[in-house]
Amino acid sequence: MASRIAGSSEGPVDDLRDALERGRDHFVFTTHTPVQAGNETYSREEIFPVLGSLADELHFDREVLLELGRVHPSDASEPSGMTQLAMHTSRFTNAVSARHGEVARDMWHEMFPQRTIDQVPIRHVTNAVHLPTWMAPPMRELLTRHFGEGWERHSSDPAVWAGIEAISDEELWRVRCEQRDDLVALIRRKAVVDRLARGEDLDFVRAGAEAFDPSFLTVGFARRLATYKRLDLLLHPAARALELLNHDQPTQFVFAGKAHPLDDAAKAIAQHMFALKSSPGVANRAVFIEDYDLSVAGTLIAGCDVWLNLPRPPLEASGTSGMKAALNGCLNLSVLDGWWAEGFDGSNGWGINGDIDPDESAKDARDAATLYAVVKDEVKPLFFERDARGIPNLWLQRVRASMRTLGPKYCATRMLDDYVNQVYAPL
Repeated sequence: MASRIAGSSEGPVDDLRDALERGRDHFVFTTHTPVQAGNETYSREEIFPVLGSLADELHFDREVLLELGRVHPSDASEPSGMTQLAMHTSRFTNAVSARHGEVARDMWHEMFPQRTIDQVPIRHVTNAVHLPTWMAPPMRELLTRHFGEGWERHSSDPAVWAGIEAISDEELWRVRCEQRDDLVALIRRKAVVDRLARGEDLDFVRAGAEAFDPSFLTVGFARRLATYKRLDLLLHPAARALELLNHDQPTQFVFAGKAHPLDDAAKAIAQHMFALKSSPGVANRAVFIEDYDLSVAGTLIAGCDVWLNLPRPPLEASGTSGMKAALNGCLNLSVLDGWWAEGFDGSNGWGINGDIDPDESAKDARDAATLYAVVKDEVKPLFFERDARGIPNLWLQRVRASMRTLGPKYCATRMLDDYVNQVYAPL
């Protein structure tokens, strides 16, 4: 059956085709994820009760509505999707990181069978974050003293961030410690409340009141507990995680987030993690923050020393929590996927191989081993190597490199400039 969109006819369908062409000039579309669940498709029985009356009111065949949502418009057996509909009715489609652009072009190549993958009309504008919202007051005040009042208006200019090199170790370390102190205070309050609410043993509750030490290396992992985020790499095997907690260079982990109610695999990962709560050293060095929201996120991303992100490549479209952490002098340790694939330069954090491997178990085992080795052999020694003043000079060099290279690239000012110049300008 020929597509009603592309085929020739007279009357309402021609009017619709003309309307689509005119409307397309005024719409752009951002595709946000390669994860199948984020690109919903629906059957005609699901679509018509909701949108069928719209087609009737506009006097065009309901089947055309279904075709607009298909990869293969003339295939009546194919369900219709919102992503396909948006791409068919927009003049510009963009992904949210350079790597996501590559993945999206491959993913939607079938919609453009006459083109090579590189010619698929999907470009990218990498996500970014709003600096005034996510940079903690201590760090923002420090940078204002050195960069000058109003520097935030020019936050996408690398020359502004070059001023980070003039900030002394003492000043930078003082702010980093202040932000970690604030996080420890929050964790102690939240740990007690959360553990009481869960009906935990009173000894476990009391341990929450003394949880975390402001002098310890603090590692954070906070995001949706989707299976592809692979929180379980830390427990692969659990003995290695316990060794990191109880090593003579002490480390503490804060986790936050929740699984989708229907994601049983993700909930099983959380249950596995909670099963370790009675292991030695866990009660006061590993804390799970419930009801993770904006009231908690700012303190968490500012106070951690290392921010973990462990997605299964290539399913991380962009991610933004690591950008927020970087604005505050927290270092990223992430799989080279999403934004980190273009942000990491070897000096501004740590990267885990982002290659795709169809053997997921083998990939998980390798990445878990790499994670453990990097934390044990690189992160911890760098953090705990101190000068006579108790300051980790080499660690702060990496903090400066992170802020100098990532600050201008992943602030919303740069992102808005990209949208204006690359996406909206042709309108």
